[in-house]
Amino acid sequence: MTHDELMAEACRLAAESVRRGWGGPFGAVLVKDGEIVARGQNRVLITGDVTAHAEIEMLRKAASVLNPYAPTIAPDQRAEGHLALVPRPKGSPDVVEARARMFMGTEVYTSGIPCPMCMGAIYWARCDAVYFANDLEATRGVGFDDEFQYDDFKRPLSERRIKIEQLRPDLGAAMYEEYLATPDRHPY
Repeated sequence: MTHDELMAEACRLAAESVRRGWGGPFGAVLVKDGEIVARGQNRVLITGDVTAHAEIEMLRKAASVLNPYAPTIAPDQRAEGHLALVPRPKGSPDVVEARARMFMGTEVYTSGIPCPMCMGAIYWARCDAVYFANDLEATRGVGFDDEFQYDDFKRPLSERRIKIEQLRPDLGAAMYEEYLATPDRHPY
């Protein structure tokens, strides 16, 4: 499929979400080798789930498609599918030498530039590229203003819009130590 066809599908999904009253005008597709692996639509209004954005729904579906053992993965099955470990890319700032492949080799097409939550998930998914139809200004024009979140993340914790502070690092350290002591941990 071409870039235009893939973007048209993302926008078709967005329009369907609006027409059916499922949520905002957002649709997304995950593509590998020019073929759609998974689709997602905004479903916030139909589910009441604030995380049911098109990109998140798309990634959830992709995990079940790319997981040969869906809907669960046993520890001895992690070496296959999207959880197979791959070496850290050359020049990567990652502190871990190998991580799960996740969705490397895929691209995202979405009707609107991803919000910070969705963009964070796309980074964790290790997608190679994101293509969007509507930018932040156009998205703000229809009532979805995510720019303030991008700006807020740049501020020191003490200056953020939502109170955020560290509490009891001693308790958190114990859990981290336990994780590090786990011999079969699987970086993802």
